[in-house]
Amino acid sequence: MTRAGFVALIGEPNAGKSTLLNRMVGAKVSIVTHKVQTTRARIRGVAMAGAAQIVFVDTPGLFRPRRRLDRAMVAAAWGGAADADIVVLLVEAHRGVTEGVLRILDGLAEIGEGRKVALAINKIDRVKSEALLGLTRDLNARYPFAKTFLISAEKGHGVEDLRAWLAGELPEGPWLYPEDQIADLPMRMIAAEITREKLTLRLHQELPYQMTVETESWDERKDGSARIDQVIYVVRDGHKGIVLGHKGETIKAVSKAAREELCDFLGRPVHLFLQVKVRPGWLDEAERYSQMGLDFKDGD
Repeated sequence: MTRAGFVALIGEPNAGKSTLLNRMVGAKVSIVTHKVQTTRARIRGVAMAGAAQIVFVDTPGLFRPRRRLDRAMVAAAWGGAADADIVVLLVEAHRGVTEGVLRILDGLAEIGEGRKVALAINKIDRVKSEALLGLTRDLNARYPFAKTFLISAEKGHGVEDLRAWLAGELPEGPWLYPEDQIADLPMRMIAAEITREKLTLRLHQELPYQMTVETESWDERKDGSARIDQVIYVVRDGHKGIVLGHKGETIKAVSKAAREELCDFLGRPVHLFLQVKVRPGWLDEAERYSQMGLDFKDGD
């Protein structure tokens, strides 16, 4: 008997959701950086575990929203949790029960008591075992978790136990995707996410958060390679200069890193061309949100 279903990964920004998703799936389908709020869309990664197919919904980190984009991201996160068969709450071991975690626990109570929720305490290598035991007791006293896992998404500790438990808890039924499909995002969006990750890693503190990447065109060539044209939208002229860098050094480095990863991901040559455009109002354009897999109306 086969099993299949959706698992939503929720937590504060930087809790390790994207790292866990990528390790579970065994491929890079969600961008991983040290900047918060890098995951914008509900990225589904598909993992096989015996006769079970686990479809992961990687949600944006849950935080206090201030802008339209923030509100749309938080709505997407709770939407992913409400639609899932199982929810996994990730909590950073070294940060413990923060105000953000308490808000998420309140939100979990609101989306329905009948929902199966597991607790995954992540980054366990950063604290001592006594502290882990105390944190486990504290969180389980605050919410009736179905199961608690102590993991390191980055190093892989405890991840297989979590995967096996999820596989056994999913509803019986046919698989939802072909066995060899790892994500249901269009390749154009995955390509844009890869470029946005390289920008994030390269720019660090200088990064203009009001920036997005879109794949404008994708041309399959006769020699088996692909030509990909992308646009990086920023809201100010000054941001354009930051993204381009001195004599174009930043954009060249970003393009090279993104192209190399795309070549590895696709298993064939890629010709990547990047442009930077100033678009002051992109945060208020419905089309930009749909490109990111978000609902523009959720930002109201």
